[in-house]
Amino acid sequence: MQSDGAMCAALVDANSGMTLGRTGTGLDLDLAAAGNTEVVRAKMKTMKSLGLNDAIEDILITLGKQYHIIRPVASKPGLFIYLVLDKSKSNLALARRNCQEAEQALSL
Repeated sequence: MQSDGAMCAALVDANSGMTLGRTGTGLDLDLAAAGNTEVVRAKMKTMKSLGLNDAIEDILITLGKQYHIIRPVASKPGLFIYLVLDKSKSNLALARRNCQEAEQALSL
């Protein structure tokens, strides 16, 4: 939540779609976590079908007024960070970097 324009964030279990932790306001994070779990699963399935032996760094969804960043936690497969930003107040490159740093600093 240190990124300019950050509205809310969550740590999500991609196996169940459950929110494990959250901060901020402006969105129903439980609903968003469940829906974005399907996004992560679909991308993983597509990568497997294409024979791509690679890892997702992040998934960016750009809306008219918001950025949504989904970042799988490399050290804990099955978890991802979900960050929502106000597009008019944020720097996307900086937010992606901050999200990466948060992932690396995460201790579970």
